[in-house]
Order: sequence, then structure tokens, then C-alpha cells
Amino acid sequence: MPGWINKLAPIFLLLAVVAVVVGRLPKIDLGHKPGYDRRRRQNWLTVGLTYAFLYMGRYNMTVCAAALGSRLSNQEFGTIIASGSITYGLSFWFNGPLTDRFGGRKTIIVAAAGSCLMNLLIGVILTKSSATTSLVGPFSLLYALNMYFQSFGAVSIIKVNSAWFHVRERGTFSGVFGILISLGFYFAFDWGHWIVKNEPLPYVFFVPAAILAVLAIADVLLVRDSPTLAGFDDFDTGDASSGDDGERLPALVIFKKMFKNPVIVTIACVEFCSGFVRDAVMSWYLKFADFTHTAGFASDHWGVLTCCAGITSGVVGGIISDRVFGSRRGPVATVFYGVVIVLSLVMIALLTSPLLGFVAVGIFMSIIGVHGMLSGTASMDFGGKKNAGIAIGIIDGFVYLGVTAQAKVLGFVLPRGDATKVAANWWTWPCAIVPVAIIGIYLASRLWNAKPTRASAAAH
Repeated sequence: MPGWINKLAPIFLLLAVVAVVVGRLPKIDLGHKPGYDRRRRQNWLTVGLTYAFLYMGRYNMTVCAAALGSRLSNQEFGTIIASGSITYGLSFWFNGPLTDRFGGRKTIIVAAAGSCLMNLLIGVILTKSSATTSLVGPFSLLYALNMYFQSFGAVSIIKVNSAWFHVRERGTFSGVFGILISLGFYFAFDWGHWIVKNEPLPYVFFVPAAILAVLAIADVLLVRDSPTLAGFDDFDTGDASSGDDGERLPALVIFKKMFKNPVIVTIACVEFCSGFVRDAVMSWYLKFADFTHTAGFASDHWGVLTCCAGITSGVVGGIISDRVFGSRRGPVATVFYGVVIVLSLVMIALLTSPLLGFVAVGIFMSIIGVHGMLSGTASMDFGGKKNAGIAIGIIDGFVYLGVTAQAKVLGFVLPRGDATKVAANWWTWPCAIVPVAIIGIYLASRLWNAKPTRASAAAH
């Protein structure tokens, strides 16, 4: 059996199990017309695959950096990642309102086309560079531009789906969101590593560029912003926009209202911690394994393991949120953060152990669960379908401020030179994660009873 089939088999098996479990759950009857679920599935699958492959066109920089080895130091890699992360985080403040105004369909097309172009340019520069060419400047610039276009991705998928899913079924959708993120990491790392090993290095940028070009066309043909644009009736989604039939307020006014909403602000701060923790694992584990020569099963199958872990946490967390906690997102996020803290402490003790990779996968699994609950779901609930773009813009903007913080902090505290070759010298890595995770669980616990207030109820 070909190797790529062996790698895909666990993912397909897990997705099949998820489909069976979700399919056997009691249906929430919202009175949709026949064919609605099928058309909605076509909609979110198209925009979702675009979002997943945007990840491949983002984390290929990490794969490339690991392949370049000594041509990029930890500090130089941290500079490149920070340039993209700060751009990504700040872009949400502009792209969130743009998405609310123009709709998620148009902005996901912009995301795919723009990222396609930037990946092509990075690949061209890599093709023309020599072993002595400094890559920090051009990579930082183009990666920042790539991340600007990438920032439309999360906003677009949340905006589109906010009109298609009711609050009572969005927890289950957070599992779908987790699947898409996880598949994105699988495409980025496992497909990326296969490309690096079997093709010229620039192809790690050329391949996702080609895929994104195809998906941009698919978005044009298949994605619609709301049920009514696809031939179905719009409906009351039961979120914070319910009953708000007035004219759209200026973006600045909406920003001010959201920053006065303690739930939105708390979610944003939790997600700052999530961005720090997630990329502290994702951006550095493979470099750790490469520098310390501790590569093993976990690093060799990093994409499959993180994909399966993310799918599991997203689906389980989403189902529990809707079926156990009455569509509250805070309890699930709190539990997942508790797991992050425990595993971060375990990580300190296992730096020199081959089991470290599995601990890293566990942390990733938990933080994707948090991310699906809050960025993927609570942003729709508390922003409402009318202002989902600005809500996710604020929240995911904080995620990438957290990513930027970890890039600068870990780039500064991690070992340098020959010291990077000794696993024990990386003790600052998990130690930087623990305090951030503690802050995260405290803030998540404050969301325990939070549920969206309908605009019509608030008006009375």
C-alpha cells in the first residue's frame, strides 16, 4: 500500500467515526426546507477547505525554516514569524469590518488569491537565492503580506457560517471548525515535509499556491453568504444579532460597543493566551526535534497526530458544549486549559524523553479545543451574524498578538548556537508556556455562565 494512503488512513477512519457519531445525535428541528442541510454542507465544505489550505500556505514557512537549518537561526526565524503575526493580528481590525460590509464570500476569495500570489513570490525568491543569500528581509516582507491576506480566512468562514447555523447547533459546528484547522496543519506539515523530501524546496510554496488558485474559483462558484442567496429562507439564528433589524452602525461604533462588552473582551484575552500556547508548540517543536536530533515517531508523523488530535478535541468539545452545557462555551474552554497546564508541567520533566512529542500533541489538542469553542463559535454567538466579522476580527486579532508575543519571547529565551543541540537547554520553552496557560484558565473560568443576549431582548 502506498505510503501516502497509510498516512491518510487514520484521518479518514477518524472522520468516518465522527460522521457516524454526529449523524446519530438527535437532530435539532429548525424547520428548514428539504435539501437545506445538503446545500449548507456544500457551502461550509468549500469555504472550509479554502481555510484549511490557507493554513498550508501559512505554516509552510515553518516547514521551510526547518529544512533550511543553519541558514535561519532561532532568532531570525522568530523575526520572520513575528512580522507575519503582528500583521495578521492588526489586519483583523480592518478586515473584520470589510468582511461585515462585503460578505464572507468575497473576502475568502481575496484571501485565497492573495495568499496564492505571496506564496508564488516566496517560492521564486527561494529559487533564485544562493546558500549565502540572507532570507530574513524578503521572507519577513512577503510573509507579512501573505498573513494580511490570510487574515481574511477566519473572518470569512465565521461570517459565512453565522448565517447558516443556529446558536443551538454551533457547538457541534465548532467540531467542524476544529477539523478544518487540524486538516490545515496536516496539509502544512505532512504534505509539506513530503514535498521537501521529494521535490525542490520552493515547491513547498508553489504547491499550496496552485491549490489556493483552484479553491478561489470554487468559492466563486459554490459559496453563498446566506441561505436566501442559495434559494432557501433566512431564519433567526438566536444570537446577539437576533431582533436587530436596524441599519448597520459605523464600524467604529460597533468596535466601541464590543470593547465595552466584558464577555467579548474576556474571550479576546483568553485567545491571546491560546495564540501564545498554540504557536509555542507548533512553531518550535519540529525545530526542537531537528536541532536536538530527537526526531522520532511524533515528529515524523506530526501532521497526522496533530490532525487527529485537533479533530477529536473539536468534535468532543463541541458536542459537550451543546448537549451538556446548554451551548455554553466557557466550561469546555476551562477544562481544556486545565489539560494544557498539566501537560505543560509534564513537558518540563520530559524534555529529554522520546515521549515529549506526544505531550506536545496533547497540548495542541487541548488548545485547538479552546480555539474552536471561542474563536470558532463564541465569536458568532456574541458578535451575532450581523457583526460576526468585527467580533472575530477582535478575537482572532488577539490570538495573533499572542502568536507575536510568543515569537519574540521564545526567540529571546531559547538557546542559541551550539547550545540548541542539547535538549535540556530548552527548559525555557515549556516554562514560558505555563504562566500563560494559568492566566488562560483563570480568564476562561470567568466565561462559565456566559450566553448571548438577543438584541430584541436587550432592547426591552
